[in-house]
Amino acid sequence: MNRSADPGPAPDRYTVVLRPGLTEPGAASARRGVLRTALVEATGAYGASGYPRYEGEGIQADIDPETRTVEAVTVDGAELPYGWVAQLTDS
Repeated sequence: MNRSADPGPAPDRYTVVLRPGLTEPGAASARRGVLRTALVEATGAYGASGYPRYEGEGIQADIDPETRTVEAVTVDGAELPYGWVAQLTDS
């Protein structure tokens, strides 16, 4: 990862939403439901992806605060189940 400018401090917490895979385009995929949510808080560490690490409620996530993208995630100590995706809520 090569960052030319520091985007500033990362937020202290996010809400991560786990959903079934978003294979369908448009609004149809948004209706597929939420499988799990978790409030994760900054650990002060960086994950293997190079992004800030967040943990909480059984979820560990490396999150890019600039793009609000979950770059890496584990659920209850295991990889994200096949077909699931991790996103951040807008709140």
